[in-house]
Amino acid sequence: MGNFGVVIFVFLPFIIVALMILAAGKPQPATASAQSIYQQLGGEGAVNAAVDIFYRKVLKDSRISHFFEGVDMDKQAAKQKAFLTMAFGGPHNYTGEDMRRGHAHLVAKGLNDSHFNAVMENLGATLKELNVPGHLIAQCAGIAESTRKDVLGK
Repeated sequence: MGNFGVVIFVFLPFIIVALMILAAGKPQPATASAQSIYQQLGGEGAVNAAVDIFYRKVLKDSRISHFFEGVDMDKQAAKQKAFLTMAFGGPHNYTGEDMRRGHAHLVAKGLNDSHFNAVMENLGATLKELNVPGHLIAQCAGIAESTRKDVLGK
């Protein structure tokens, strides 16, 4: 091995690391993971369909349906669509109250963790029914779960 070969052999690991560092700084092509959850779900049409199916399930669920007695469900669904669109990274058109204030009257009626769990079950079932991939269901569930303390006034 000549002097050049020795130099290459000794410095090859450093050259590889340097190339990896340079490559890491370059912009990568857009992938599904670079898209918002809103985009990955399918945008407005998908969120609208999910909310409609979700509320059909909720209203049939005896554990939580009583919280919706006397509620204008068209108005409720519109608020939920705007909220989820925003929460999932879509256009921000939500003008409702924050989660704590918006659910305080339900907490006063006994809303608790078991009810929140029922909502989460219905959300998961809705997304499965719509054939949403498991990793997206997990991300959506994580966002929903992050509201638990505020929704329950804790």
